Amino acid sequence: QVQLVESGGGLVQAGGSLRLSCAASGQTFSKYAMGWFRQAPGKEHEFVAAINWSGDSTEYADSVKGRFTISRDNAKNTVNLQMNSLKPEETAVYYCAADTEGGTERYEYDFWGQGTQVTVSS
Repeated sequence: QVQLVESGGGLVQAGGSLRLSCAASGQTFSKYAMGWFRQAPGKEHEFVAAINWSGDSTEYADSVKGRFTISRDNAKNTVNLQMNSLKPEETAVYYCAADTEGGTERYEYDFWGQGTQVTVSS
């Protein structure tokens, strides 16, 4: 089991930046691939970014490539999502997730945080 707690959400103007963090506790963090997903009101969970256990492989949704950066610090048991040039349509609850394999689909992750709200005003 691994427990995940997100932080860093908030209100930002369009074009602004936010940095989300996810703190992990429980089993060895470096065993897990990590992902970020988001869910806007009335919509399904949407994949945002993922990173492998060592941090040397990342994957992004096409919609965020070039603007978002996922990173991890295995010594601090954290994974971060730097979000730049944010758009109003990216208003959502952002979740981090962990799994020994990882991927880009929600069902591929066994452990989830409670989410952090990101609101982008126009």
